[in-house]
Amino acid sequence: MSLQVKGSEQAINDRFRKREFVLTDDSSQYPQYISFQLTQDKCALLDAFNIGDEMTVSFNLRGREWTSPKGEVKYFNSLEAWRIEKGATASTGNQEKNYEPVQETFGKGGEAIDDLPF
Repeated sequence: MSLQVKGSEQAINDRFRKREFVLTDDSSQYPQYISFQLTQDKCALLDAFNIGDEMTVSFNLRGREWTSPKGEVKYFNSLEAWRIEKGATASTGNQEKNYEPVQETFGKGGEAIDDLPF
């Protein structure tokens, strides 16, 4: 994936700062634009990269609930990056693994069927 947008650091308040960036994934017919954010001391990780650079990002998926003043509940997700590596050198730590898919069997009422003998 390559760096498409490199945002500047934003001070949200005196104790919290963030920096957003966007990567482009061209691995399919339709390019995907994926927005990430860096927080606190991780904001400086993006300094070494330029628009168009290939990179690999390690991140956590974060989600939160927010209730508006009108009582409407909304949900938000963010991809919080914690490591960024140059694309050419990152392949050693992020190799694709072949995992067997997990299949669950469910009975009436959506309960999982446990067919283990112990």
